[in-house]
Amino acid sequence: MARCRNCLLPDKVPGANLDASGVCAFCRKHGTVARSDNDPARQAREADLENTLRSCKGSGRYDALVCLSGGKDSIYLLHRAKVDYGLNVLAFTTDVNIPDVAWDNIRRTVAKLEVDHLVYRPPAALYRKLFRHLLMNQEARGAVYTVSYVYAPLFEGDALTVALEKNIPLVLAGYSPGQPEPERMVYEFSRELICATDWTPPALHKARVLDASERNRFWNPHRYPPGTVFPRYLAPFHAWRYDQDDIMKQVVSLGLVRNQTHASPIHSNYPINWLLMYSDLLNFGYNPYAPEFSALVREGKANRAYWRLMGPFVDFMIRRKLFLGRNVTAHLDWLGLTADDLRITLPKGAYDPPVGRCE
Repeated sequence: MARCRNCLLPDKVPGANLDASGVCAFCRKHGTVARSDNDPARQAREADLENTLRSCKGSGRYDALVCLSGGKDSIYLLHRAKVDYGLNVLAFTTDVNIPDVAWDNIRRTVAKLEVDHLVYRPPAALYRKLFRHLLMNQEARGAVYTVSYVYAPLFEGDALTVALEKNIPLVLAGYSPGQPEPERMVYEFSRELICATDWTPPALHKARVLDASERNRFWNPHRYPPGTVFPRYLAPFHAWRYDQDDIMKQVVSLGLVRNQTHASPIHSNYPINWLLMYSDLLNFGYNPYAPEFSALVREGKANRAYWRLMGPFVDFMIRRKLFLGRNVTAHLDWLGLTADDLRITLPKGAYDPPVGRCE
C-alpha cells in the first residue's frame, strides 16, 4: 500500500490524504519533524512529575508501584525510578499473555535492579471467554481498540488495587506518547476516573458475558469506604523527552535486556496482539498501530529507517501467518474462532465506561 514518504502513514488511514508528492495531511500540517520537547504542556507535566517523584520518597514501605510488562518502556521506567530517583519501588506484573521474550526481560531486570516483584496470575478461563466475546463483537474502531480498552483497564485496575492495599501513593506505567487514547489519558488518569468511576464496560455488562465475580475484576472505587485516598496513576514518558530508539539501546547497554531483538516492541508484544492486528488488517486494510508509530516518526521520537522496513514486514508476517504471525493461528485455535468470526457489530464507544464526577 502507499505510505507517506515522510512519516510512513498508510494511505488507507482516515485523514491521511496523501498528495501528489506522497506526503500525508498530518506532515503537511505539522512538518516532517514536530518534536514537542519545548511544548509548555509537556514541560508542565515534567515539572509535576519531578516534584511527585521526589516528594513520594519515604511515604511508606514502597514509594511507587511500577507496572512491569517486560517491554522496553516498562523496563527502562523501572530503572529510572530505582536508579535515577532512588525510589523504593514494587514492580508489578499481571501475568496474562506475556511472551517468553518479555519474561526473560522481566527476570533479568528484576535481578539486576534488586527490586521486589509481585506477580498476579488471574484465571486464564476468564480471559479466554473475554477475548472470544470481544473479537466476535468488536466496536467500530476494531479489534485492537476493543480488546485493548477492555483488557488494559483490567490490569490497570489490578495495579490500583495492589497500590491501595499496600498504601503505595503512586502507580507508574510505561505508556509511550500516544498510548492510550488521549481522551482516556494524557500523562495521568483523571481523579474522576480513579475515584468516582466504575470501569466495567457497559456493553459487557449488558451482554452478561461475565458473572458478578468476574465483573468485579474491573476497578470500581465505590467498593471502598468514603474518605479513601486513592493513588495517582502516571505515565512518565508523556512528561519526559521520549526517544524510542534510544530507549531500545539503553536497556541493552544497561544489561536489563539480552539484546536488541528482546528490546524490540515487535518481539516483546503481547502474543494475542498479532490476532488483533490480523482482524484489523482484514476489516480496515491497514495496521492499527501504524498511526501511533507514524506520529512518533513525525515527531522525531522513533527511527524512520527501522519502521520503514519493519512496518511492512510485520504486516507480511500477520497476513501470511508466518514467523511471529503464527500467533494469529495459535490464538484463533485457542479461542475456537475462525477469520469469519472477527466481526464489528457495535457502535463506537460501546465499551467505554461512563465518566464519573469526583466528589
